[in-house]
Amino acid sequence: MNIDLKHLSSSLILIMGVISGAAQAAELKVLSGNGAKAAVTELAAQFERNTGHKVTVHFDVNPDVKKRIEGGEAFDVAVMNPPFLDEQIKAGHVLASTRTVLGRAGIGAAIREGAPKLDISTVDGFKRALLGSKAVAYPGEGASGRYFVSVIERMGLTQAMASKMRPMPAEYNVEVVATGEADMVVVVASRIQDVKGVQPLGLIPKELQTWIGFAAGLAKDAKEESAARAFLRFMTTPAAEKILRDKGVEPFVN
Repeated sequence: MNIDLKHLSSSLILIMGVISGAAQAAELKVLSGNGAKAAVTELAAQFERNTGHKVTVHFDVNPDVKKRIEGGEAFDVAVMNPPFLDEQIKAGHVLASTRTVLGRAGIGAAIREGAPKLDISTVDGFKRALLGSKAVAYPGEGASGRYFVSVIERMGLTQAMASKMRPMPAEYNVEVVATGEADMVVVVASRIQDVKGVQPLGLIPKELQTWIGFAAGLAKDAKEESAARAFLRFMTTPAAEKILRDKGVEPFVN
């Protein structure tokens, strides 16, 4: 039997390279708030394509991400609103030296795709849109939901909107507009991105606006420390900046 030793040697080198690459590939676990879901999802996917590492992201409202961390759940990277991340740094769960500010997003509104578009660019226009809706969804927990309730109070609409307000779980607050369970949703604008059947209306008026920040950090006991640090660095690159902008987050630029 004739054996092509040169071909066999090349094949063995290729196989060993694949095995070596597989051995070096890390499996990162990320705990993230829901506000920048579309951006974090795409950042993770792009990082996977660039590096061969696998990134699994678990999304939840920030208070529940906090509970998971404080309950001892293992993770490599946390993405949270800055006040929540800073709490985890203070508690010793996240390394302060790795605190990475990603960007921010304002409060926005959306309606079902195909419905008549509403002008919410002025306070009066936003008020008319709210009062003209049968049901307005918002996150029952989380920063943007609590802020929206305060806006309703500031506008003097608490009583008028009482029967229209629909506090929803974070994983479903935008989607209810697509299904027709609510006419409008008010939430951090970046959460509206990439939800099928939903038409963004833009940001609420600047007189009523606030900004929700997003930051990330490395777990003190990260299993995949090297890959996790690389992921944090990637999230501040020009490529990541474009992803953030495309997904409704105004990136922080040094």
